Amino acid sequence: MKETKCDKCSEQVEKSTYRTDENKKDLIKRLNIIEGQIRGIKQMILEDRYCDDVLIQVSAVNKALKSLGNNILESHLKTCVATNIQKGNMDILDDVIQIIKKLQ
Repeated sequence: MKETKCDKCSEQVEKSTYRTDENKKDLIKRLNIIEGQIRGIKQMILEDRYCDDVLIQVSAVNKALKSLGNNILESHLKTCVATNIQKGNMDILDDVIQIIKKLQ
């Protein structure tokens, strides 16, 4: 995890994001669904299921992960990035550009 200096001291601190209990619950629910889909794919492989059927499930997992990533990115832009820009930290834009490149 990337570290940054705390505004109030000279210590290195880990970056973190506060999430509401409701937001955490939603993200965990989505991850649990994805985890179940992956277990299903594993079972399909063990059962020698037809390639097309497996590939359709792989595609569904990819879409679910992309959707989850987009959800987290949207939240990041509206909270963390907006706060940093308001504080005058324009370096955050370079971080966002790198994140978007990694998501593609």
